Parts: sequence; structure tokens; C-alpha cells
Amino acid sequence: MLTAAARARKSSERTEQTGMTTTESRVVKVRPETVFLVIGISVLVGLALLLLYLAWNVLTWIVIAIFLATALNPAVESFERRGMKRHWAASIVFSLALLTLTGIGFLILPPLVTQVTDFVNAVPDFVDDLAGGRGPLGWLQDEYQIVDRVREAIERQGVGGVLGLGEPVLDIVRSVVTAVVGTITIIFLTYFMLLEGPRTVQGLLNVIPESVRPRYERVGRDIYRSISGYVTGNLLISLLAGVLSTIVLFAVGSEFAIALGLLVAILDLVPLAGATLAAIVVSTVIFIETDWIRCVIVIGFFIAYQQFENHVVQPLVYGRTVQLSPLGVLCAVLVGAQLAGILGALLAIPVAASLLAIAREILQYRQEVAADAP
Repeated sequence: MLTAAARARKSSERTEQTGMTTTESRVVKVRPETVFLVIGISVLVGLALLLLYLAWNVLTWIVIAIFLATALNPAVESFERRGMKRHWAASIVFSLALLTLTGIGFLILPPLVTQVTDFVNAVPDFVDDLAGGRGPLGWLQDEYQIVDRVREAIERQGVGGVLGLGEPVLDIVRSVVTAVVGTITIIFLTYFMLLEGPRTVQGLLNVIPESVRPRYERVGRDIYRSISGYVTGNLLISLLAGVLSTIVLFAVGSEFAIALGLLVAILDLVPLAGATLAAIVVSTVIFIETDWIRCVIVIGFFIAYQQFENHVVQPLVYGRTVQLSPLGVLCAVLVGAQLAGILGALLAIPVAASLLAIAREILQYRQEVAADAP
């Protein structure tokens, strides 16, 4: 005869064993439709990523054209408000932009070519001074034998290995041709986007249900305002940096003022890091070309101008049009540069502003839903 305690213990053991058996034998059934759906979505995502990789150049051209068309569109709308039809307004603005760029090219290219040629011709003299321990950088040879080290590296690896130019000549030519084709394509894409942009956007909005269409229109206006303000403002900032740099370089007696000023304008397009990189390159050239006193003057100019640009000019552009804090700008630029290089750094701020506009609309929608809830 079992005692009451023993019977209770055996009953508890049987219950635990039954529970374990039940838990271990549990089976989750998945319908074949679910499996096929997951596989199909995975394949579509893979194909989309593959298409993005294969068409990266074309997508880059399209994005650049969108930004240029967005920057020119306010001028087109200004003509439209005066009673001009869209195609005439777009054609006039586009033609004026091309004429302006062509005029600037005719003004800058001849002295630019001359100065670049002079700089290339002067490089051997700089190298001779360096090898002989003369000039501003002669101490590099005297103390560190930098020329001898470079010669040894060239003998071991060749010029291409030292400079990292292992790319075949055919690939270089192909890159040049691709750049020319891309420039022409961007020009035509920009013009057609100016012509058909509003009609295309309105067609997309008509597909959206009327109940939620105002929200999409509001987000679209915010994104358009951010991109247009950023592109226009960034171009003006870069133009100002290039012009002021050229004036200062002429004042210190540089023979390559126009070429270096153009370099400053191009590098200044990259937010935050571009101006610093331009200052380093230009100051180095001035130090080699002239003397340390003029180099110090140029460095002082870049420090003063960067303070003016960072604290006065950029807040007017990024604060009012993009509505991003300096920390947000820095984070966006770093992430964009890591993902897509210089192009990513250029597009990071408007993309971040667009995401911010979408996030604001989502938060506003949730607040409205919470306020309407009983």
C-alpha cells in the first residue's frame, strides 16, 4: 500500500512527463503559400539590389538631374506666374542656365588651362629643388631622404604601384567616355524633368486616395523646398568660396590663382570636409610656390572664411531650408560618404532632410489619430 504522499509524488511525476512529452511533440505547420510568398519576396529583393548595382551609373545621373531640375524649377515657376506657358518657361530658364555656364567656361577655361599647364611645367623644378635640399621642402630630403625613398619604391613597384594607378589605360579611357556621356545625359534629363516634372508628380498624386492625398502633397512640398533650398544655397556658397579664394590668391601673388580658386569651389560643394580639404591643398601649393609668410596669410584667410561660412552662411542655408542641426549635418555627411563616397556626401543632407520631413508627417498623423481616439 502506498502512502498518500507517495501517491501524490507519483502523480506529479506522471504529470511532468506528460507535459514534457506534449511540449516536445508540438509541431508548427506552415502553409505552402506562405513559403512561396517568402521565397518570392526574397527573390524580388535580390533582383532589386542586383538591378541597383548594375544600373548605379544611370541612377546616379537621374538623381543629379532631379537635383538640378529642382534647383531650376523656382525660376520656371516664376515665369509661369507671369502668364508664360510651362514649356516656354522651362526652355528659357534652361537656355539661360546653359548660356551662363558657357560664359563662365569661356572666361575661366583659357586662364585655367594656362595656369594648369604652367603648374605642370613647374613641377620638375619643384622636384629638383626637393632633390637638392633646396626650397621650402628641401628639409624633407636633408632629414628624411624622401626623394631616395620614393625612387626606391618606384624601382620596386613601378610608378603605377606607388601612385595606386594600376588601372589599365583602356579602363581610364572608358571612364572618360562614361563621364562625357553622363554629362550629356544629365543635361537632357534635367530639361525633360523641367518640362514634365509637375505633370508626372500630379499623375502620381492622382493615384493616391483623396482621403490621404493632402498628406503626400504636404510631404512633397517639404521635400521639394528642402532640396531646392539646399542645392541653390550650396552652389552659391561654393561660388562665394571660389571667388574670395581667387581674390586672396591673386593678392598673395600666386600664378595659379584661378585654377586653385576653381578647386576650392569644387571641393566646397562637399559639406564640412570639402572646405578643410581645399584649405590643405591650396596652402601646400602656396607654400611650395612662394614662401611661408604668404602661406600663413592664406591659412589665416581659410580659417577666417570657414568660421564665417560655418557660423553665418551655412546656418542660413541648412537651418532655414533643410532644418538640420550641425550635428545632424555632420552625421548625414559621414554616413553618405561611407555609403557612396563624394556623391553620397553631396546627397546626404537633402536625403536626410527628406527623411526628416516624412518622419514629421508620420508623427503628426499619429498625434491626430491619438487626439481623435475616444
